[in-house]
Amino acid sequence: MSAPVTIGGTIAPNSDLARKAALLAEHAHSKVLLNHVHRTWWFAEFLGRKREMKYDRELVYIASLLHDLGLSASHAADKRFEVDGADAASRFLLENKYPKSKADVVWDAIALHSLADIADRRQPEVALVHFGAHVDVMGLRMEEITPSLIDDTLALYPRIGMKAAFTEALAEVAKRKPHTAIGTGLADIGRRLVHGLAIPNVCAIIHAAPFES
Repeated sequence: MSAPVTIGGTIAPNSDLARKAALLAEHAHSKVLLNHVHRTWWFAEFLGRKREMKYDRELVYIASLLHDLGLSASHAADKRFEVDGADAASRFLLENKYPKSKADVVWDAIALHSLADIADRRQPEVALVHFGAHVDVMGLRMEEITPSLIDDTLALYPRIGMKAAFTEALAEVAKRKPHTAIGTGLADIGRRLVHGLAIPNVCAIIHAAPFES
């Protein structure tokens, strides 16, 4: 058994299930994306502590580590990548006898993690996965975290080309499943990075509806 990871005196969850979730993420992702999901957990944890929120730490850890399963070839299906990932995580958890009530919260945390003004109004665990992911991807709420904690997290889980790797992973989803990109930020990435990609415009869809007005 490996020793639990510690940053700034905070120890990451290290239960049997937490280790299984970490292994699942390791098998699913490249090093770049694996580091991203770990940073997501740490940033979520730091924000939760800073805001004195009450939450299930293990649940947030598991949801954070599994929140991008839908970007991996081994877990992608035909829905939005967030939903594919939520479905895969839920299957994993239920197979490991995790309580369904908690698995449902993990599902919400993963499925909603990209949705601002929705995820942050759900359970604390759902909000924290959203917060942690967006600290790492966009720098949102970064000012709430002590700079030394950010530095220590980046030292342990370096970005190593995160911006390019992450946008390329999203562009690949848009290329394979353009219908899931309609009306989302995925459409912006797909149009910019995939030459000639046609993603229907929401305005055009509305005006093409079979009604006179």
